[in-house]
Amino acid sequence: MNLSEHFTLMELCKSQTAERLGIDNTPSDQAIANLKSMCENILEPIRAHYGVPFSPSSAFRCKELNQAIGGSLRSSHLLGLAVDIEIPLASVSNPDLARWVQKNLVFDQCILECWTGEPGSGWVHIGDNIDDPRGQVLTYTRGKGYMNGLPA
Repeated sequence: MNLSEHFTLMELCKSQTAERLGIDNTPSDQAIANLKSMCENILEPIRAHYGVPFSPSSAFRCKELNQAIGGSLRSSHLLGLAVDIEIPLASVSNPDLARWVQKNLVFDQCILECWTGEPGSGWVHIGDNIDDPRGQVLTYTRGKGYMNGLPA
């Protein structure tokens, strides 16, 4: 099922952990509607800007899958309102991607996660609260937790 021109429901629900553990990661109708909105408002604009195909590393997670990977009990992934991505271009670092999202998209949260300063480290988490987007920008570092903003 296509959710937008370049993104399918299958790729936004795919999980190696779910497959390995036999977890049914099928979203509700509301979560599918949320994923469709996220594709149109977040993923498609990113793809259009960078001009390269990419697939999210994580989007929808059912409760069982979220628990299996140690996700937050309040994770937006549970509702189909969050996506974790990287752009497969050596010239696009995850901080650069996060900065582009911050300047160009309406979002709830944009979190540069687990970036160590090394090329290719970490990923960008983008939350899409349709009704009340906060525009919150954070950096998460293992051992240090969350800080406001992005690294210079």
